[in-house]
Amino acid sequence: MSAAQVLTHTSGDFFKKLVAIALPITLQSIMFSSRGLVDVLMLGQLGEAEIAAVGVAARATFVTTIMLVGVTTGGAILTAQYWGAGETKGVRESTALTWVISMFFACFTAALFIFFPSQVMALTTDSAQVNQLGSNYLVITSVSMFAVACVASMAVGLRAMHKPGISTFFSGIGIASNIILNYVFIFGKLGLPPMGIVGAAWATVISGAIEVGCLYGYLYLKKHLLAFGRADIAAVCDWQKIVRFLKLSMPTTFNFLAWAGGLFAYHAIMGQSGVQGLAALSVMTPVESIALAMMIGLSNAAAVLVGNQIGAKKYDEVYYQAWGVSYLNLFVGVIVAVVLYFSQNLVLDAFSALSPETRLLSEKFMAILCVGVILRSIPMMTIVGVLRAGGDVKFCLYQDLVAQWMIGIPLAAFATLVLGWPPEAVYALFLTEEVIKWMGSLYRMKGKKWIRNLIEN
Repeated sequence: MSAAQVLTHTSGDFFKKLVAIALPITLQSIMFSSRGLVDVLMLGQLGEAEIAAVGVAARATFVTTIMLVGVTTGGAILTAQYWGAGETKGVRESTALTWVISMFFACFTAALFIFFPSQVMALTTDSAQVNQLGSNYLVITSVSMFAVACVASMAVGLRAMHKPGISTFFSGIGIASNIILNYVFIFGKLGLPPMGIVGAAWATVISGAIEVGCLYGYLYLKKHLLAFGRADIAAVCDWQKIVRFLKLSMPTTFNFLAWAGGLFAYHAIMGQSGVQGLAALSVMTPVESIALAMMIGLSNAAAVLVGNQIGAKKYDEVYYQAWGVSYLNLFVGVIVAVVLYFSQNLVLDAFSALSPETRLLSEKFMAILCVGVILRSIPMMTIVGVLRAGGDVKFCLYQDLVAQWMIGIPLAAFATLVLGWPPEAVYALFLTEEVIKWMGSLYRMKGKKWIRNLIEN
């Protein structure tokens, strides 16, 4: 493989399409991440216990959100390949099936937070105050899992059709309403009493309902291709179609769940260092998500184009394009890391409730995060944008299990519980898995076993 071949297959319309799809997804990712950031910033005016509580609770809801996104990935793969093959009926029906299955899984995630909130919080903290605050947040926000399922299932269909801007626009409405409602409920405005972290939870639920209502209302009023009806749902409630969908989505769902569960485990490990380490990590979580937004957008956009190309049976083009987007993501990662490093004081100044000790720890975390952004660039693109889009979901699952659960998490736990390393050293160990994924993903992509046409039969 030469650079000339990569440039030949990625010049012209390819990068134009990539950027056109990536920018709305990037904006949507920033808006999704900013919900957690808004909660942390506003509750950060109240104290470190609130910051730690919402950080842990938000990480728990992130785990279940990621699981729901994993469920929709099966639909994303199929829909992208159907669209590339020009089969509009398949696009509509695969979107309907994605919605049905994701709503089914949303029931389980909501029940978890309603019936076991204290147990979930106890996994990461021994503080009774943090547990109580976080439990209240989880019980209320459990309902928002249905909104996540509705939006995610429709978003993958819109991305496959190269129309991600529609869902991004309505995500903007959701985040705007969340900010306004947060301000009103948390601090007690417009005649309402101050509700603190409970107010932030209600703002999340109501803003999610507004986003779903606006998105689905628009699609059905416009009689959009993806505006499926009862006939479409009945057509996809076929055992063979469900099995094919689950064969694609379940490895990815387990993969996403294992990965997000690993992040929660890292949170639990950091929680052993005390409220300060937990508060600093809670600050890093939304900052990291926003820092990675552009790379997430590019990776998801690449997944759409890879799926389209495979559906159109352009196998040679897709191989070289996969390398091209990987190089691009690395370049973007370096730029983002540099910008983040030089703007870290501006970012941390927004968290006014941090004690001097926690602020100093957050500065150390920020420097490590900048390195992490670069390390995550290649694995993110190769896994999310290339391998999964080609249907190579089992490899992604096995790699995550090995890199995270067999190496990264045990190392971090050993360093914390046995060696007593400081929080910043443990945080640096969190990046061990990215180094392993970097090598494994590139090796896998170099072979062409991941290029699979999933709709041919």
